Amino acid sequence: MQLKPRDKKSLLKAALGEIPSDLLIKNVKLVNVITGEIYPANVYIYEGFIAHVEVENLAADLEAAKEVIDGKGQYLIPGFIDSHVHIESSMMTPRNFAKAVIPKGTTTIITDPHEIANVWGVEGVEYMYDSSEDLPMRQLIDIPSCVPAVPGLENAGATFSAKEVDQLAPKERIIGLAEVMDYVGVINGEERMMEMIETAEKHGLYLQGHAPFLKGRELSAYLCGGPNTCHESRDSEEALAKLRNGMHVDARNSSIARNVKEIWEGVKDVTFFDNFGFCTDDREADDILNIGHINDVVRYGIERGMDPVAAIKSATFNSAREAGIEKLGAIAPGYVADLILLDDLRKLVPNQVFFAGKLVAKDDQLTVEIKAESYPLETKNSVHIKELSVEDFKLKAPAGKDKVVVNMMKYPNPEQSYTEWVKEELPVIDGCVSLNGDKDLKFVAVVNRYEGNDNLAIGVVRGFGTNCGALASTISHDSHNLTIVYEDPAEALIAAQELLHCHGGMSAVKEGKVLHTLELPLAGLMSLLGAEELSLESAKMKEANRALGLEHLANPLLRIVTLALPVIPTVKMSDMGLINVPKKEFIPIIEA
Repeated sequence: MQLKPRDKKSLLKAALGEIPSDLLIKNVKLVNVITGEIYPANVYIYEGFIAHVEVENLAADLEAAKEVIDGKGQYLIPGFIDSHVHIESSMMTPRNFAKAVIPKGTTTIITDPHEIANVWGVEGVEYMYDSSEDLPMRQLIDIPSCVPAVPGLENAGATFSAKEVDQLAPKERIIGLAEVMDYVGVINGEERMMEMIETAEKHGLYLQGHAPFLKGRELSAYLCGGPNTCHESRDSEEALAKLRNGMHVDARNSSIARNVKEIWEGVKDVTFFDNFGFCTDDREADDILNIGHINDVVRYGIERGMDPVAAIKSATFNSAREAGIEKLGAIAPGYVADLILLDDLRKLVPNQVFFAGKLVAKDDQLTVEIKAESYPLETKNSVHIKELSVEDFKLKAPAGKDKVVVNMMKYPNPEQSYTEWVKEELPVIDGCVSLNGDKDLKFVAVVNRYEGNDNLAIGVVRGFGTNCGALASTISHDSHNLTIVYEDPAEALIAAQELLHCHGGMSAVKEGKVLHTLELPLAGLMSLLGAEELSLESAKMKEANRALGLEHLANPLLRIVTLALPVIPTVKMSDMGLINVPKKEFIPIIEA
């Protein structure tokens, strides 16, 4: 993708000083992410593009612009680019998301709308595209590659193939094929993934990857398949291996997973960081408002020991090149004038934010209006569940058994999203598996919520973190079926009915009463509230989660969303049963 000026001839004249520029930002310390230098400069901007950077005659030609802003010795850096984000995970609409992140210095995001695509298919992607038009930021979109994440192992609200890639690719702001999560399918050259990759390449789209724990020949095969980025590295050795093999490594600090520290420890001693970047992936409104967006991730990298200029380059110039975007992410003639003025390269708190040469935020407040718009999909119900009973949430045992061996998921620690496969013997009472009073064990029900499918699967998890009650969510990556973690089937039913009533969201039940429900009526994923109001609702939901025992997590809200994600090792649940992720096979819940 190349960002081009509307009138190149006039831009040339502005560069030569033959016509006045629209804006001059003078008296700044320019951070050059191409050379790594910092030096005094004046920057001239014409129709959203940088026309000239003056470093010699700083006192001359100050009249050659219609508007002059005195930078007063502040640092001038490129606007931040989030290389991989799901807007849906903020639980905000694209327009409300823009209102929250622009004051934090985010001027471009590359978003993967596969959450809403799993619910509403192409219609969901088109909603994300249409509702992000005419914003004072750049929301670029990758086409979801895995809807559902792993066909045959789960059921979503839609199915994507090469046909959908071909249909969506011509849209102007669509630039890539989103995180190719079916890494097993790529490695083995399976027809579905190969066709989608070939179609994306035909349209000139870049290929975004997703390769947790891959190494050795499997990593080589994945890279040979085409995807060459990854935001799923979780430890030092993994990150270094990917960087050495030419992969773009995006260090992630999301509201679910924080991996920057481990990744940096692995790569800090390399010489070149051209393939190193940052992303947020999944970040809630509450975190965006209170700690920041991509600027917070970059700041964290600097705190771990990364050079500030190299860190800024990683979230600007590197991110643009990773996605194949020309003329973005640096301060140089011909580049888009997305810029930030700030006092401190380590704190990274923007004083002024410019998008395409226009001031769009100042002192953490928008300076431009983002008009409220409404779209039909925002009022369309996506939660369609058969009539349920308490019996539906009981794990039935084979007749005549008083004990059974149960295959289950186990979280190794409270911070991780991956799970191990373990076997445990559990008692059977009245024909149903009993948790035997073990507070570390919980039932997991995944209920299909799409029209025409009544699937419901029940399993067991150890180490999830709750010690009582029921927790339910229609945010459940990536198919977003209704997932419930519980002890008492009666409380599971209450939680399910609560979310059915409000068209989706999250609900916590304790001692037979609803503690709180976070209503997310848009696709069962998003609220129509702005960031401030949504943050308050999220805070109430977090307190409800903590009341069920999730006290050890700084952010317990999205703990539940990782249970049914069949592209994260080693075992996960879906509406069809327990899955061996690496082998793409089902595991019987109860051994014969």
